[in-house]
Amino acid sequence: MIPPRPASGGRAPDDKTLPAPDPAQVQLIRSYGPGRFLISDRDWRQPVLVTPFATTAWNVARAEDLTLESLAALKAAPAPTELLVLGCGARAILVPAELRAALKAAGLALEVVDTGSACRIYNVLLAESRRVAAALIPL
Repeated sequence: MIPPRPASGGRAPDDKTLPAPDPAQVQLIRSYGPGRFLISDRDWRQPVLVTPFATTAWNVARAEDLTLESLAALKAAPAPTELLVLGCGARAILVPAELRAALKAAGLALEVVDTGSACRIYNVLLAESRRVAAALIPL
């Protein structure tokens, strides 16, 4: 049997390697742990709001304190965000239906998960060139 020929780019057709964004051009979450995040080349020790273009300190200490106003920085992003991944800390919370509806009306889908999952989801969607943001509360 002849093995399959590599597809363009030198990879075999069954290769599941995801494209990796260039961390010099986008905000990539490299690691996270108790009370900290390493995003691109900067260490953060507080809640953060991450978009592909910038990471900023986020003045929300608990996921239950999430409001439309606390996400206002997303409006300043060069490209509109289509999906917000909320990392709630050690476990996900239930976001009130009124807030979900307000986010949806603003054109923003919401995924609520624990912070570790939020970091992984953000990176995968970023690699797919999706318009994603992450609101992260440290573990």
